[in-house]
Amino acid sequence: MTADSVLSIPPYKADDQDVVAELNSRFGAETFTVQSTCTDMPVLWVAREKLIEVLRFLRNLPRPYVMLYDLHGVDERLRTQRRGLPEADFSVFYHLLSIERNSDVMIKVALKEGDLKLPSATGIWPNANWYEREIWDMYGIHIEGHPHLTRILMPPTWEGHPLRKDYPARATEFDPYSLSAAKQDLEQEALRFKPEEWGMKRGGEHEDFMFLNLGPNHPSAHGAFRIILQLDGEEIVDCVPEIGYHHRGAEKMAERQSWHSFIPYTDRIDYLGGVMNNLPYVLAVEKLAGIKVPQRVDVIRVMMAEFFRILNHLLYLGTYIQDVGAMTPVFFTFTDRQRAYKVVEAITGFRLHPAWYRIGGVAHDLPRGWDALVKEFVEWMPKRLDEYEKAALQNSILRGRTMDVARYDTRQALEWGVTGAGLRATGLDFDLRKARPYSGYENFEFEVPLAHNGDAYDRCMVKLGEMRQSLRIIEQCRRNMPEGPYKADHPLTTPPPKERTLQHIETLITHFLQVSWGPVMPANESFQMIEATKGINSYYLTSDGSTMSYRTRIRTPSYAHLQQIPSVIRGSMVADLIAYLGSIDFVMADVDR
Repeated sequence: MTADSVLSIPPYKADDQDVVAELNSRFGAETFTVQSTCTDMPVLWVAREKLIEVLRFLRNLPRPYVMLYDLHGVDERLRTQRRGLPEADFSVFYHLLSIERNSDVMIKVALKEGDLKLPSATGIWPNANWYEREIWDMYGIHIEGHPHLTRILMPPTWEGHPLRKDYPARATEFDPYSLSAAKQDLEQEALRFKPEEWGMKRGGEHEDFMFLNLGPNHPSAHGAFRIILQLDGEEIVDCVPEIGYHHRGAEKMAERQSWHSFIPYTDRIDYLGGVMNNLPYVLAVEKLAGIKVPQRVDVIRVMMAEFFRILNHLLYLGTYIQDVGAMTPVFFTFTDRQRAYKVVEAITGFRLHPAWYRIGGVAHDLPRGWDALVKEFVEWMPKRLDEYEKAALQNSILRGRTMDVARYDTRQALEWGVTGAGLRATGLDFDLRKARPYSGYENFEFEVPLAHNGDAYDRCMVKLGEMRQSLRIIEQCRRNMPEGPYKADHPLTTPPPKERTLQHIETLITHFLQVSWGPVMPANESFQMIEATKGINSYYLTSDGSTMSYRTRIRTPSYAHLQQIPSVIRGSMVADLIAYLGSIDFVMADVDR
């Protein structure tokens, strides 16, 4: 598929039943168990024996499910409210996305504890590779036919599978950590790269290949990341990205935090996204609770999310240019970020991690004088973007270093799960704010910046264009901020007025429980994706009717983008890899979670 061959994207169709009819027609309705959810997509359980056949059918439809958007699992053993679902000790889900339908479908498969194995889907979607490794790592589910089934987020010496329900969730449940000299030697040896294990040869007919460790280091902009290069001189023959150095178990933490108290953890996933990280989470919880927020909340959320888009892109722009050799621009971009943080701090009280969105609203209303600060920023920033484009991005050296470097097309982007600017740089006009509007984005006038070469330079130019459009959206928020409350009047999120608690004992009891234990969300599953700073970010929540999430799946864009690296960079020079890494816009906290 090329960008030119893609039809115009149709209006979003939530819970599109067309695919269910197509599946029933091909396989028979008895093949599937339909699950009712709040995910806005059909969710179908299928037997393991039929799994690959069903997935291949969906991939090869005339309007195909071209992207494996997400793939992960759930430990079902402690789940009490299954409501007619197939019996399962563990389950694995495949979330598929169709561009030509602008809709999704989820396929699930049930597994028994004594028979934890699945066939690999890497022959259908190449990006299933890392997701299947993660399922093995986190749950111990064996993937038959996988090209290299090893740990991915945990060290190779790790024992146990952390997302299992019987695996401890707190450090106090482990023995005190100690590192003897023998254990340290063992850990060091486990880090040694062995080319043969990855199907790599140490040399050709007339020469030996050089294996170079790029990392694990922390080059300030991206985080601790290691990529092992197989080199023939300066040319990259192959490479292996290695992640997991930042792994903090955010999805595990979500199983022991109340629905409210997990909000600050979301800030730390993509730590440059701030409140934009809160947004998909609170929207997914609001679906579970059946909360509709006031219009003022939507506009405030959109305005602050776009501020963090600009903050992210300014850091990206400065460090990207720095990666290819220009030192000065990063100082200017950070100066402009301080101007944006001045507004963020005035409104939220914090800067990098405001954790300011709430289930049903925001933490407090906009302060007096907020509009003057916003006006000052949106008047300052456009001329600075013009200067960046003229002085840095039109620079012949930067253009020479990045044009036609690390190039891929729309088809390759979709099969590797690429979203955001990396996808739109190939010419595909797919931005969730337009394609699947949320939080009132349909009420704003803005354009979706596109490019067509899909190279390192185009990815940067798309980001620059996105900043200009974010300024347009912020200015519309400033001019058209509606009156009204800054939170929904709903018992699952907002404490009642004090006079009501003094008059009704039931209200007082409910208030006491909500504050001390946290709200109890109805048993169901919900899902929300947003157009985040680095691509599409989403939360898939499973509630078992408790004060805490039964399972929180966080799908981040950076994870998919790093998996694509070897397919893009083979045959290029080492210097091209550095330009490519800079153009991706990733942070390792977003990858490792």
